[in-house]
Amino acid sequence: MAFPQRVKMSDVARTAGVSVATVSKVVNGRYGVAQATVERVQQVIHQLGYEASLGAQSLRSHRTNVLGILVAEFEPFSTELLKGASREVTGTGYQLLAYSGGDGDTAIGWERRSLARLSGTLIDGAVIVTPTVVETKQGFHVVAVDPHTGPSGLPTVDSDNFAGAMLAADYLLSLGHRRIAHISGRPDLESARLREAGFRRAMADAGVTVDERLVRVGGFRIESAAATAAELLALPDRPTAIFAGNDLSAISTVDVARSMGLRVPDDLSVIGFDNVPESALVNPPLTTIAQPLQQMGAEALRLLIDLIGGVERDTHVRLPTELVVRASCAPCPPRQRRPLSAPAATGGA
Repeated sequence: MAFPQRVKMSDVARTAGVSVATVSKVVNGRYGVAQATVERVQQVIHQLGYEASLGAQSLRSHRTNVLGILVAEFEPFSTELLKGASREVTGTGYQLLAYSGGDGDTAIGWERRSLARLSGTLIDGAVIVTPTVVETKQGFHVVAVDPHTGPSGLPTVDSDNFAGAMLAADYLLSLGHRRIAHISGRPDLESARLREAGFRRAMADAGVTVDERLVRVGGFRIESAAATAAELLALPDRPTAIFAGNDLSAISTVDVARSMGLRVPDDLSVIGFDNVPESALVNPPLTTIAQPLQQMGAEALRLLIDLIGGVERDTHVRLPTELVVRASCAPCPPRQRRPLSAPAATGGA
């Protein structure tokens, strides 16, 4: 397949019958060109599909008017954030560049490498999804969505993970479940820590002692969550319900349960977190805690634009979560129900 060559400024000048210097003035909005010439050059630019090089543009103006969305990988959570950001960028004068750190690399440093490649010449600022600790150069703005547990001081957009986890646990408790497992997320993320803490608080408030054997790391990933779910469901006294750290982990848990001959929700109730589109499409449709993911993406982009523009505002945006009841949870079978125990110390998260 033959690809068209990039249209150059000289191509525009030749087609319009003017000098390269004149085209440069038109492209950069400088004075000294007759209106009729400006209109002719603009017509040729449109006709040929000319676009100024971002690198050259940044060297001239120190701005590209492009904002980056940096992710470790394009999975459902990141994709929903990107939808919200792409909608919010309309009419702002900015364009959006979505960039993956590659290979699902969640190790510390992926975002530093990404910023090193993009900042200064390709993007004017960045929204980074689930970053580890990031130090940015002076004058380059970064907004974090669902940040690392360590201190970074970055402007942040997140949801109320603690309250959402309490909603999940309270719902399972209301169905009579007492032996409830939690498949937690990435230990390095604040969201995972808060979801485990919310789960523990709800259990303690209900007077239910957390069995520490039922709290295990799933890492927010399908493969690792599947292995964790298999371990939990192979226990002699398996849980009657599982609160998974995110929807992908919950969907993986449902698949594992089915492979082990368990019916969801008759034999096992499963609840997730995020409300990605896939959660409504699985069988059975997944009960979950909804984060306003697209709104989070839009809020992160708006915060970034405000910071670049020097607008003084709150640099931490926290959005509410809510319970979405579908079909993956059911009342605990009477034969498996246990009475409430006396309140006990749960050890915290």
